[in-house]
Formats: sequence, C-alpha cells, structure tokens
Amino acid sequence: MVLCLPTATIHGGRARGKVDVLTNDDRLEAGNDEVLGRRSDILQDQGARSPADMDGFSAGAEQWSERESRNQLRRVVGLGEMQDEGDVEYRKVRLERVVLVGVWSRNETTLEKAEESLRELAALANTAGAQVCDGVLQHRLKPDAATYVGRGKTKEIEGIVARHEADTIIVDGDLAPSQRRALEDATKVKVVDRTAVILDIFAQHATSREGKAQVELAQLEYMLPRLRGWGGSLSRQAGGQAAGVNGGIGSRGPGETQIEMDRRVIRTRIARLKKQIRAMAPARDVKRGSRRRLGLPTVAVVGYTNAGKSSLVNRLTGSGELVENALFATLDTAVRRAKAHDGRFYAYVDTVGFVRSLPTQLVEAFKSTLEEVAGADVIVHVVDASTADPFAQIEAVNRVLADIDGVEGIPRVLVFNKVDQVDASTVGRLANMRPEALFVSAASGEGLDRLRDAVESLLPAPEIHVSALLPYSAGGLLSEVREYGKVQKVEYRTEGVALEADVDSRLAARVLDSAVG
Repeated sequence: MVLCLPTATIHGGRARGKVDVLTNDDRLEAGNDEVLGRRSDILQDQGARSPADMDGFSAGAEQWSERESRNQLRRVVGLGEMQDEGDVEYRKVRLERVVLVGVWSRNETTLEKAEESLRELAALANTAGAQVCDGVLQHRLKPDAATYVGRGKTKEIEGIVARHEADTIIVDGDLAPSQRRALEDATKVKVVDRTAVILDIFAQHATSREGKAQVELAQLEYMLPRLRGWGGSLSRQAGGQAAGVNGGIGSRGPGETQIEMDRRVIRTRIARLKKQIRAMAPARDVKRGSRRRLGLPTVAVVGYTNAGKSSLVNRLTGSGELVENALFATLDTAVRRAKAHDGRFYAYVDTVGFVRSLPTQLVEAFKSTLEEVAGADVIVHVVDASTADPFAQIEAVNRVLADIDGVEGIPRVLVFNKVDQVDASTVGRLANMRPEALFVSAASGEGLDRLRDAVESLLPAPEIHVSALLPYSAGGLLSEVREYGKVQKVEYRTEGVALEADVDSRLAARVLDSAVG
C-alpha cells in the first residue's frame, strides 16, 4: 500500500505543487522523527523557562506520557493459561470463554497492583466456572464515561474477543449501566463487571436457606438499576385518543412500560426477602444467646477469601468443614468448639471471606453473618503469606471490619497462613514488617501451638471466684464448671467435693445454691 501526499517545494520564490510517494514504513519513520524533534525542542527550552512555565511543562509532559500509554493495551501474561488441563472436552462444553479488561491510573495505583487485581479477577472467573482466554490493561487518567475504555480501544478489544471466540467480557471494576450497554453494543458480546462475578459465585456456593436469601437480595439490589428496556412494542402506556387510534378498546394497559413492571416486581421481591431475613434473626439470636448463657467464649476467624480460614479452623478444632482451593468456598457461618489447656471450652466461628472492592450489596445482605464478628471475644485475622501482596489484603479486610459496628476494642491476632508455600526470606520480610504476627501452616501444622496459646491468653477470664463444698450428687454441675470455668483446685473428701474455681455469675449462683452447709 502506498500513499500520495502533496507537498510544496520552493523554486524561484514560488511554491510549486509536488507529489511524494511514501510507504507505510516511511510514514511511520517520518512521524517518529517529528515526535522526537518536538521532544528535543521541549528539552532545549527547559533552561529558559520560569518556574511557572516549568509547572506547565510538567503538566504537559504528564499528559503526553498518559496519552502515549493510552495508545496501547497492556496484555497481562499468564491469564489465558490458568485453566485446568483435565477433562478438556468437558470443560469446552461447560465453560464460557471470557476476556478480562482493566483500567488503571498512576494517580490511584501502580502497574503491579493493577496486574495483581486482574489476576485475582481471573481467579474469580475460574471459580465462577469460566475459562479465561486473555486479559488486557489500559492506562488512562480515568475510565471513559461512554465505553469505559474509549472508542478506539473498544475496537481493539472487539478484535481480541473475535480472535479467541470469547462469549463474555469481564471488566475489573464497577460499570455504569450506560457503559455496559455501550460496550455490549460495540463488541457484540455480553459484558459484566467484577461485582456481577462475585454475586454469581455467591449464588453458586450458598447452601443454607438464609444464605440463599441473602444472595438473592444482593443480586436483586444490583440488578434493579441495571434493567434494560426491550423497546416500544412492550409499552403499555397508550391511553385515551392515542389508544383509540392505535388499537382502540382493549389496548389500554395499566399505564406502565414493561421495564417499570419489572422494577415493581423486583422491589416487591426485595421487600419480601428483607422480611424473611429479619424473621430468621430470632434463630440466630437463640444460638448466640445459648453460647452467651453458657459463658462460652467465641473466636471469630476472618480474612481474605481463600486465605485458608476453614483449613485452620479444622486443624484447631478437629472438625471436617468444607475445604476447597477456591474463592468464597465458605458462605455460611460455621461454629466449632475447641478445648483450652485449662480444660474449659470455647468456640471458633468461621466467617465468609472478604475481597477487594466487596460489593456494597453483599455487605448489606450479609450483615447477619458479620454480626458474629461483632459478638466475638477475640478476632483471628488470617492472611495468605503466599500471595503477591498480602498487605493489600490486610487493608481490604480492615476496611470491611471498620464498617461493622461493635468491632472496635476486640483483641485481634494477626496470622500469616500457608508459610509452607514460601521461602525463609519471605517469612523474614513479613516478620520484620509485622513483628506481632504469627506464622502458621494449616497444611503441615507448623506454628499451631503458638497460635492456640496466643488465642487462649486473650479469652476473657471468668470474673467470680467461688470456693464451695459440693455433694457427690452434683457431678453434672462439676462437669459444667470444668467446661465453662477455670478450675483452680478439686479435692474429694468424705462429705463431698471441695471446689475452687473462677466462673461467671450464672455458674457462681448455681454452685453456691448446691453447696453443702
């Protein structure tokens, strides 16, 4: 391909028309020379500029750099190879093929953090049952208001989708309804955002009646502002003379379009779900009330999703909770009892995992689950030591905890899990940055004794000291004191059992009522 460009040459003081024939390579080289020449002129003028001019120059250089980086999509390596190799033919039938798209700005984050966020989105997509074909990042000051990535990059993404025969585009961020519609119209495939993927995973993993109701409530609240109309053929607003012209008697509807009816149905369903979830509150209060009534201390295990919380609870309590190397494998709260060194019992509460940019709908819907954290006596914060940026995960969890009422003042234990998957230098670096943290491995059992000692040292001690002589017929009461109190001394005498223990007010009253003499 050649391109004819008219130029002007000077002969004898007059400009005469001339045609130069340039190939594509010539045009590219000429454009590069022109850009380099402009940059050279700018650099030569720096010494003659005033401070005010230099500020303007810095702003211009930043805009120039930002525009240059916008001219190319950065491919995140390794996302297309994350799927499993087993059952290939089955997976081709079952999984939808997706392309990941992200936008980042130097004013808000770094390239490394943006790539890590896109890799996390790939893990979310795999957990949701999708096959990640490719992932690209665009650097720009802020997302485009129309198509999120801009009209030019939309064409490039359309080519990537066609090349991989993808079915869906997943955007690493929250899309406005207009952005999603514009991107779908341009690329001719389905477009979803990060929140939609997380909601889909929650819908797949919810098992209890309450968990399913919470997920449905979050989905409907997310869907309500994103309903899309289906054209005037479903309109029911015709009435009066307009109805008489178009259809006459029988054509007048209730005065609603189809999308308005859908919104009304969703609002009605949301109200019903909120009522159902409120009705489930007494059952939760009964369970928590029984633990408080027995004086059973609770330890809430929180952390980023897939940090190994369930595996750690299984190791500490000997239980058999579901353990899966997947994001959000645990959605329903599980309470498991453990025995301290002094003989009394306490409970571990395994909670739902957190994630960066946890959707507001989920935080609101799962408030009943997060109430367990607010009612705990100790919080164990589990962090995946093998992840690329564990401190970003710590910040994400702390932000969610800050939104829960009643969490302030509860003692916390920071635990780095999966130390068997990292080298000694990584452990040393984490220890230097967080000297108060403990390092454990739920898989190998390393460091679990230190964790037990740290947790048990923070458990609230019974506040009342009792000294009484119990009859031998009060064996059940003595057993209860051993389980829920701290026994200091037990002496078996002829007339009964001499007991000294620290107990709560409920047990203290029962012990004194049952005492001999």
